[in-house]
Order: sequence, then C-alpha cells, then structure tokens
Amino acid sequence: MTDDISARALTTSRLIDAPRERVFAALSDPALLARWWGPAGFTNTFREFDFRPGGYWRFVMHGPDGRDYPNESRFEQIVAPERVVFRHLSDHFFEMTITLRDEGGKTRLDWCQAFDTVQECERVRSIAEPSNEQNLDRLEAVFAST
Repeated sequence: MTDDISARALTTSRLIDAPRERVFAALSDPALLARWWGPAGFTNTFREFDFRPGGYWRFVMHGPDGRDYPNESRFEQIVAPERVVFRHLSDHFFEMTITLRDEGGKTRLDWCQAFDTVQECERVRSIAEPSNEQNLDRLEAVFAST
C-alpha cells in the first residue's frame, strides 16, 4: 500500500514580495519568527529555538481570547535558504515542509503540513486552512513594514 500524502496534507503556496534570503531569515531568526507565526491576533513566547536538525522549538502561542497553546517541534532538515522541515510533536501531529524558491527577486513559498492520518487532517482542516493563510498574511505584513 502506498501513502498518498495529498490525502493527509494541507498545502498552500504564496509569492512573497521579498528575496529568498530575507524570507529564510524570517523563518530562522526567532525574533522575526515570533512577530508573524500563527493566525491573526496571536502572539508568541519562545522558550527554546535551536535552529538545527535535531534541535527543538518550544513556544506558547497566546490566543486573542486569552488562551495559551503550548507547542513543541523538532527540526528535521534545514537547507539554507531553500528548505525547512520540522515535526510538530504536540496536540495534532504533523510534519511541516516549507520550501522557498527564487522567482525574480521574489520568493515562492510552498507550505505542506502533512498529518499522520487522513482523519487528523480532516479534523483540523476547517481551522488550519484559514489559519495557515493568516499566518502567511502576517509574514507578508512583516516585509511590508520594513
């Protein structure tokens, strides 16, 4: 039996108006990442950010409703400035692959959030899809403000 990742993955693609190196920096610099990670209205407190294969990223997302959402991930692969893969280890389990490609001075960001099961993907789809888009909206806003 072969695994059809598309059945258990959420994907999005966005052309970011910034060079690939700057977009990679927004993923690899915890101060920048904390500014835009998460859906609209969320803030972050990073407890650990060891940006290397095998390193951990532990943080709390603070929702606009006052709730806290602890997160733990492990970096699996980092290829500067083109690819970051991490495994989300808390609550819903998934592997996130973020690929950056240069497109004439802009950056094509491809985002694939592959869940462990089709059922888990479907359970969170209605929340995760719009949240992922908001996340990338916030990334674009970081570049628009600099």
